[in-house]
Amino acid sequence: MTASFWAPGRVNLIGDHTDYSGGLVLPVAIHLGIGLTVEPADGIRLVSVRERVELAADGAGEPRGWGRYAAAVAQELAALGRPPVGLEGEVDADLPQGAGLGSSGALEVVVALALCAVAEFELASLDLAVACQRAERRAVGVPSGILDQAASLLGREGCALLLDCGTLEHRWVELPDELAIVIVDSGERHSHEGSGYAERRAELEAGDPRRVRHVTTENERVRAAAEALEGDDLDALGSLFAASHASLRDDYEVSTPALDRVVEAAIEAGAMGARMTGGGFGGSVVALARREHAEAVLRGTLERAGAQGWIVRAAAGATRRRTGSRPGRA
Repeated sequence: MTASFWAPGRVNLIGDHTDYSGGLVLPVAIHLGIGLTVEPADGIRLVSVRERVELAADGAGEPRGWGRYAAAVAQELAALGRPPVGLEGEVDADLPQGAGLGSSGALEVVVALALCAVAEFELASLDLAVACQRAERRAVGVPSGILDQAASLLGREGCALLLDCGTLEHRWVELPDELAIVIVDSGERHSHEGSGYAERRAELEAGDPRRVRHVTTENERVRAAAEALEGDDLDALGSLFAASHASLRDDYEVSTPALDRVVEAAIEAGAMGARMTGGGFGGSVVALARREHAEAVLRGTLERAGAQGWIVRAAAGATRRRTGSRPGRA
């Protein structure tokens, strides 16, 4: 029996470096994602364009690259009681790796869905998100939060997800029809394990005043952004984005000159607001534009800075798909 699964990436509208302290985030699952087509097998054998992974059915093995995430997911699910049923299949993706759009989280989620399906093992969405979060920590040793995995699993078309990462309480915030989300990749590669991510968390937990100030004020901005979206107050979003980026740059020190240039370029190109998104130290910028101006904002930004970009749609969360289809696509 062949089955196919898909998990979206995400862009975090606002609320960065708040998830691992139990704060608020406001991500959107996007139409770019990772697919996996599988059938049951003795062990776990996965292939992509660049890599081949072979593991025992419980995830045992010594993989490299993205295989570390697959192995860690299998091991976390085994610890929860998943029967050791293997699979073999092929990974396909249009979600860029290293752009700060949740590619590792989407990979963990799509592998988890497939492993659960072939073993007829059921977990609630949030329980699966927590297992995938633990898998990320196991795979790369970085104390990351639950933002990426929750956004990929709980996404809803046309909506952002307002998530309290401490309680896991959540609700969906409908996005105004006239609002377009523009993502611009700075071209500067991003990876948690190769950055100062763990150091920033340690500084926050030690009570560094600037780190704490960022998290406190960022949580306030998340609440205000959700209220602005629900009230169609698009003008308020611009100032919230500007304050968020300044805080990430100055108080949390996770922005870079390349990201700062893209933010400036987006504003010059007519964006209502722009900020770095994700863990920082490279990756992407998220900008907001009125829908009729989105193409011009993207084009104008890329003329000034950045490597590539997209106008993204808020997509549904991870799911089983018809073979050859991709739920996030029009």
